[in-house]
Amino acid sequence: MAAVSNLSLRFCSMLMAFHFALSAYFQLNDPDWYFWFPLYAVACVVNLVNGVKTEEKRRKIAKFAVWLGMFLFIKVIIEDFVDEITGFWSFDMRERVVREKLGSGLVVGSMLMQLESLARPPHPSCTQVAKLGMPILVGISYSLSLFFFVFQHREMKF
Repeated sequence: MAAVSNLSLRFCSMLMAFHFALSAYFQLNDPDWYFWFPLYAVACVVNLVNGVKTEEKRRKIAKFAVWLGMFLFIKVIIEDFVDEITGFWSFDMRERVVREKLGSGLVVGSMLMQLESLARPPHPSCTQVAKLGMPILVGISYSLSLFFFVFQHREMKF
């Protein structure tokens, strides 16, 4: 069972790496790309090298991505609150702040699960959270992205 769960974690990490690579690519035409491109690129790299023996470097890079993601998440929440664009719990993907809030939240969640899977000594409940959480995170990220690009992409607000 451990081999199946580890394989599932690696497969989900590859899917998230692809998702973050696309997100980094789409950020290149954003006015504040210098914040978001490094966040998505680092998240892509950490998910991409899952299983490589450089665990200490991955742990440091993942911690950096968590802090950067939390900083950008708070930045977007403050921007949303000050400009009164949407509410905190809004999922109106046409709004830029909602997409940025979701993206930074996905990065933070993914990096926290990567850090949980790298924990030494591995705690059974932590590893279980990472092994179950990554497929859930993949499902959320891909389903919301698919829904947005299929149904709401033309009505996007910047």
